[in-house]
Amino acid sequence: MIDLWTWTTPNGRKVSILLEELGLPYRTHAVDITQGEQYEPDFLAVSPNNKIPAIRDDDTGMVLMESGAILIYLAEKAGYFLPTEFKQRHRTLEWLMWQMGGLGPFLGQAHHFLHFNPGKAPYAEERFHNEAQRLYGVLDSRLAENAYLAGDEYTIADIACWPWVSRYEWQRIDLNDYPSVKRWYVEIANRPAVQRGYHVPKKVNEIPLP
Repeated sequence: MIDLWTWTTPNGRKVSILLEELGLPYRTHAVDITQGEQYEPDFLAVSPNNKIPAIRDDDTGMVLMESGAILIYLAEKAGYFLPTEFKQRHRTLEWLMWQMGGLGPFLGQAHHFLHFNPGKAPYAEERFHNEAQRLYGVLDSRLAENAYLAGDEYTIADIACWPWVSRYEWQRIDLNDYPSVKRWYVEIANRPAVQRGYHVPKKVNEIPLP
């Protein structure tokens, strides 16, 4: 059994989607970050950085924070969604790191300025909207030549990126401007495991569809 501490954010949904895809049994512990629950001592014990998600694996005793590390761990544990062939493995990790270092952080800033605080910082709104558009362009170019980010296989790279794209409306992005992203996004949105994992730890809204 795996314990998952999470909330209804893209980083949290990455892990619940992968757990659903893998069919691994897990218990969910909701950490309401809007109420500061991430700063509670009990959560600090499993996530020293006070960020969701985090897991504890009863099988191994492993406790992990950081969504990218968790995705790699779970994929390796189950033997799915992280190719073992050398080049494909590193292509998957390349795009996973792209999400961790670029897509996630910059779209998170776009959410802050464009969705939650519009009109307060025009320079920041322009900066992060422009970067969001650039990142979507990178994603679209990659997916114009490949079914999935690592190539022909659906991997943890796709699982990491998809929840961030699911907030395209918060980023003021029209997916019709990025047809390859739209094709990929809708295909993944129709996966039953993605639909289940999206609503962990609770249902907030239906999956947005263009």
